[in-house]
Amino acid sequence: MSCTCPPTYEPGQRLPVLVWAYPREFADEDGAGQVRGSAHRFTTISGASHLLLLTQGYAVLNDAAMPIVGGFAANDTYVEQLVANGRAAVDKLVEMGVADRDRVGIAGHSYGAFMTANMLAHSDDFSAGIARSGAFNRSLTPFGFQYERRTFWEAPEVYFGMSAFMHAEKINEPLLLTHGVIDNNSGTFPVQSERMYHAVKGLGGTVRLVMLPHESHGYRARESVLHTVWEMFDWMRRHVKERQRDALVPQ
Repeated sequence: MSCTCPPTYEPGQRLPVLVWAYPREFADEDGAGQVRGSAHRFTTISGASHLLLLTQGYAVLNDAAMPIVGGFAANDTYVEQLVANGRAAVDKLVEMGVADRDRVGIAGHSYGAFMTANMLAHSDDFSAGIARSGAFNRSLTPFGFQYERRTFWEAPEVYFGMSAFMHAEKINEPLLLTHGVIDNNSGTFPVQSERMYHAVKGLGGTVRLVMLPHESHGYRARESVLHTVWEMFDWMRRHVKERQRDALVPQ
């Protein structure tokens, strides 16, 4: 996990920030607390990378740690742990003097998209979200997902509680959904984003759905990559960077 600022950044300057993350399950706290990564590796930017936001004046908290602890029973407290992780990330960014608390976006791909929608549904710590190629209704993956080995019929309350689709009425921040039309990943068929869009839109939320033709779980065509980057830039600009300051000042 690292926080990277644009080259024009001046210490003490508070920037709009994107937090990019992918939750991972751990058997215990010791495993979750291990330091990963290396300061001696070059940063790799490829495809529709969120790191391109650095060129637009954002700071990026890359691969933010979102550990879900508890082994095969970790999902019993998934939402509580996730929200605590997100709040800790925002608190740290503010403590570092990098972030304006009211201008932090959250984003991820696949299970990271699942995380993004849940974060917006269960907390108000982020201004907007970007969810790419995600799954949002766990009843559509009834025989398990990630490290969850119980079926839907064995633990229906877990599947329901973890499904952002089931809590769409709570999503009151703008959500951008992106998905490949021919996504063949067994847990993230395109219908996941389509139904999530219908739910948030039907409930009066702010949501946009972008379906990329001829793309699977990842995006490869030049046109798809460039369009995804444009959507990311535009969404972050409108809903994070240029968020109405009047709405942030107590009346």
